Amino acid sequence: MEKIRNFCIIAHIDHGKSTLADRMLEITNTVDVKQMENQVLDDMDLEKERGITIKSHAIQMQWHEHTLNLIDTPGHVDFSYEVSRSIAACEGAVLVVDATQGVQAQTISNLYLAIEHDLEIIPVINKCDMENAMPERVEDEIIDLIGCKREEIMRCSARTGEGVEAILDAIIDRIPAPVGDPNAPLQALVFDSVFNSFRGIIAYFRIINGTIHSGDLVRFVNTGKEYDADEIGVLKLNMQPTKELGAGNVGYIISGIKTSTEVKVGDTITQVARPCEKAIAGFEEAKPMVFAGVYPIEAEDYEDLRASLEKLQLNDSSLSFSPESSVALGFGFRCGFLGLLHMEIVQERLDREFDMDVITTVPNVSYNVYLKDGSLVEVHNPAGMPDLTEIDRIEEPFIRASIITTSNFIGSIMTLCLGKRGELVKQEYISGDRMELLFDMPLGEIVIDFYDKLKSISKGYASFDWHPNGFRPSNLVKLDILLNGEQVDALSTLTHRDNALDFGRRMCEKLKELLPRQQFDIAIQAAIGAKVIARETVKQVRKDVLAKCYGGDVSRKRKLLEKQKRGKKRMKQIGNVEVPQKAFLAVLKLD
Repeated sequence: MEKIRNFCIIAHIDHGKSTLADRMLEITNTVDVKQMENQVLDDMDLEKERGITIKSHAIQMQWHEHTLNLIDTPGHVDFSYEVSRSIAACEGAVLVVDATQGVQAQTISNLYLAIEHDLEIIPVINKCDMENAMPERVEDEIIDLIGCKREEIMRCSARTGEGVEAILDAIIDRIPAPVGDPNAPLQALVFDSVFNSFRGIIAYFRIINGTIHSGDLVRFVNTGKEYDADEIGVLKLNMQPTKELGAGNVGYIISGIKTSTEVKVGDTITQVARPCEKAIAGFEEAKPMVFAGVYPIEAEDYEDLRASLEKLQLNDSSLSFSPESSVALGFGFRCGFLGLLHMEIVQERLDREFDMDVITTVPNVSYNVYLKDGSLVEVHNPAGMPDLTEIDRIEEPFIRASIITTSNFIGSIMTLCLGKRGELVKQEYISGDRMELLFDMPLGEIVIDFYDKLKSISKGYASFDWHPNGFRPSNLVKLDILLNGEQVDALSTLTHRDNALDFGRRMCEKLKELLPRQQFDIAIQAAIGAKVIARETVKQVRKDVLAKCYGGDVSRKRKLLEKQKRGKKRMKQIGNVEVPQKAFLAVLKLD
């Protein structure tokens, strides 16, 4: 165990974590030159295309007779849950900061996660070879942030490989070896799992105490299920089977598990012959923040969609879903996501990996609704809102948002946040002209387009991070959209009373553009309860029935028009309005 080091790399999105991991794998000869490519650990096409890490990956390297287990982590705010899992399996963290951008919001929040778990931090300034690098200024920021000595901060360029060997040496010198008793009963923490269509579910674990052998009968403590360890091994670029693994090691286990619900991330593996006394604690469940309905376009694909979501959940345990039905869209699932990027990625992965075409409804957050009889109802879906007469008050979730930006964008960012019902908590200078703004804001105002707007008004120079900050009472109303008097439940939203009139009017105008014309008028109405607050009409497509009347008495023309009118009325009684997928998406893009 003296020769093992477990560490992760944490950073803000786009500060060069994956490139640094590539260089480490190259220098330690873990990856063959022929197999080497950019972002070698990001094995999803989606990750390479967007240049972001979505999944944390584990890989083992050898350096000066030491075994280094690297667990690569994502940097985007939506995937901080993945980061918390990686941190739980490590003793140290390499904190990467971009020399051209300095400390960003996500750097700070990931760093606090690491400090909470008592990890040894190695600060590294990356991209020092860039012309616009400011290493001295960034060093000052890091010293202010973690209070380390200037000589402890390392400089490197992950692109050229300069300074990476020194980082590997520092990992061996500074990060402590794992502690644990190889002779105690087996205790291993499951920190990830993947689905393989040939071998079933593969669980990745970190052994805290004890030793596991190939062929052992093991038990997953939380689910209580028992399996044979058919194959255990270590994670190089490909999986390498071994006969045994001792305390402190990171590895994988294949035991022919077929059902996705039987492996839970954060579970403890132990031996049936010598079970451990208690499961490993300190692992939090992911709490979904944004909810949206996901429906198959074809009703018969419902079971396929369920199977796809279950397989996706294995690989991404922060996704949660439960069945629901909608009048407009049929049967589908209510899915919980960590944020909007997470929702977009899940939708994209369903399409690419499982070939599923889905319709996603307007995303919303969960509300606490207190009824007059004192009971509490948790509402994830506007359609499940109790009757207005029964409601005492509604509470909505608030977040504490941290925005780091340069001082010349402060005015426009404040206008944006205050327009989203935000309250300024404090503002302070970090260094030079860079400021941190703290706001308390309703989560419901952020889930649609806040992040995009923030990026555009700050020309990409603002970084954003948030964490939940409890529930507060709010004056919310349910806004319904009616087409010819029929409610479209998939377009219902919960919004603040002050915004309802404006939002309802814009929804009606947008739907008027998008709905195809029919043989009858379509009335589009926005209503709060029984009160209609906005209306637009899509005019009917008319045939000129008077074309054959070239003259004669006016009563002949009127007779033909009356006949047409009766036909239209009959058609309207049985005509239904198809709402195209574009209409659901347009609601998200309402500006």
